[in-house]
Amino acid sequence: MSNPKHEPLHLRRIDASRNMRRFYTLSIQPTLFGGMSLVRNWGRIGTNGQVMVQTFDNGTEAGEAFGRLECVKRRRGYVGAEEKTR
Repeated sequence: MSNPKHEPLHLRRIDASRNMRRFYTLSIQPTLFGGMSLVRNWGRIGTNGQVMVQTFDNGTEAGEAFGRLECVKRRRGYVGAEEKTR
């Protein structure tokens, strides 16, 4: 595979004034047939949330989708676990 590997990304959005405590996780995993899957898991912190799996023919397409979703979530206020929420 020619593209760099993506580590799983764990984001969260906490807004106490709106009683909002959400998480969003993205990961890329290989399929049994040589493709790649983008696995998305989201919901309220403390729950299992929902899962969606999108399958792509190659890792490049999966990586591009990963990057797009990460940008959208960060624009909406999600931050990584290592980042401080203010």
